[in-house]
Amino acid sequence: MAIKSPSIAERVEKTSATMSRTQKRMADYVLSHQFKVATMTIDEFAKETKASIATANRFARHLNFDGYPHFRSALARGFHAALAPIEKLRSELANPTSVAEVFTASLQEDIHNFQETQASLNGKACERAVDLILAADRIFTVGFGGSGFLAALLQRGLCTSCDYVECLAGAGGASHAARRMSRLTKKDLVIAIIFPRYLADTVALARAARAAGASLLLLTDRPTSPLAPDATVALYASSERHFSATSETAALGLIEALCAATAYKAKDSLQSAAGLAVSVMPWLVFEGDSDD
Repeated sequence: MAIKSPSIAERVEKTSATMSRTQKRMADYVLSHQFKVATMTIDEFAKETKASIATANRFARHLNFDGYPHFRSALARGFHAALAPIEKLRSELANPTSVAEVFTASLQEDIHNFQETQASLNGKACERAVDLILAADRIFTVGFGGSGFLAALLQRGLCTSCDYVECLAGAGGASHAARRMSRLTKKDLVIAIIFPRYLADTVALARAARAAGASLLLLTDRPTSPLAPDATVALYASSERHFSATSETAALGLIEALCAATAYKAKDSLQSAAGLAVSVMPWLVFEGDSDD
């Protein structure tokens, strides 16, 4: 179902009686493709609606905007989280550069994200996060989209230190995760991973876990994240990225740090590490090995 912006829809309704035939065609297109129009330049919008640039500007003014840029800004406001990476990419593409410079800029962004993440670490929150993990009877990692891959890596990192860790970011999606979480208790821990663009499934499942009495450890980007008020403990990783919605690099670094701290504080961590080494030994390649 298309998401309607009430302010735009109301403006169209109030002014439709005095619109020209072309303007009505443009209005119909806007109401049916609001997200798409919010990403369009005036040239693209005029071409798509088979009108001139001047007509596109007149259409915006007919809706009582100063011009097309003001109209597009108002339309995009409700889609800010979704449009942000598109606008950042548009800005980058407007400044010609080389592929090597893009590599360098991307790596510099991640270095900055790591520095911001390290600077914002809260020692008490780190301690509490590890204590929650080690005290839990069962641990469920939850995340979707890019965060689903992070949830799987977190499960992999914790499984040698904890008796029961399950990743719910599998092929069954949110409904499967909900089924697995239907019998949560106060002794369970859900670790939710959510970064922009924030996904509603993660929010709903995490809040359901809290309602069931389970503890919630949150890995996210900032205190204004939608799940921050619900978390038992929250850890933050900077995720700014110009060429995409978010960067997972610092988030993965935070996960690696969390797993390392958990292994450090867990009982029998040396025995667990030794047991893991023995179990994977047949699949490892050592120097000097050959097929002969």
